[in-house]
Amino acid sequence: MTDHAARYDFALQATVTAGEAASKYFRDREALVVEAKGAQDWVSEADKNVETLLRGLIAEAWPEDGIIGEEHAPKIGTSGFDWVIDPIDGTTNFVNGIPAWTVVLAGVAGGQTQLGVTHDPNFGETFAARRGHGATLNGTPMRVANDVPLNSGTVSVGYSNRIETRHVVPLIADIVDSGALFHRNASGALSLAYVAAGRLVGYLEQHMNAWDCLAGQLMIAEAGGAIEDQDADQMIREGGRVVAGTRDVFPILRQIADTHWSR
Repeated sequence: MTDHAARYDFALQATVTAGEAASKYFRDREALVVEAKGAQDWVSEADKNVETLLRGLIAEAWPEDGIIGEEHAPKIGTSGFDWVIDPIDGTTNFVNGIPAWTVVLAGVAGGQTQLGVTHDPNFGETFAARRGHGATLNGTPMRVANDVPLNSGTVSVGYSNRIETRHVVPLIADIVDSGALFHRNASGALSLAYVAAGRLVGYLEQHMNAWDCLAGQLMIAEAGGAIEDQDADQMIREGGRVVAGTRDVFPILRQIADTHWSR
């Protein structure tokens, strides 16, 4: 196997291990220590400890790789391969007992996302992709929802305290006016995975961090969908907007995004 194939197999198992650890905290939320990072932006001891667990697994298996995570300082690597971690995407759901959160792990080399795994321990679903090798759900190939027009599909829109609501509400109105249903589950990574699995026809967010979106964007592309061209290293440094969907609806979604959001 190539290094990327070996890392991909490692990521599949590591996210399951991390999901098991996170689930223990989820079942005992009354004892969970939670802090506010900002308005509607939370971090718990589960986020920090699960990321520490993943960092330890990566350091043991791939000691020369870099690590970028949401909750801890970056580790500079020497191999040219960087791991991007979101230990719990959907922390607001997590701390409120809503089973819509995931463990996310992406791998980046050469400015491109090479692999991505989003594991949902609540439903036992692992969405995954490796560049050039397709996307899978629990090991079975998955495809985006082809031949579903926008007015027959559902589009998810994410937002956070990094943007102003005046940039979101008109965009959602345009999507609804187009005939699509609007969906939001407060986990961008899970919503992107749902696009790849054919459950949603598109996803938009004005600004996402790399750990939230790199894995899901790769899955959508590998599942036959469309995403905006982005440099993964730049996304790691700055984050950016995300527009993704089936090839049928992507041009419309990008036009709607361009109307309300600058690149």
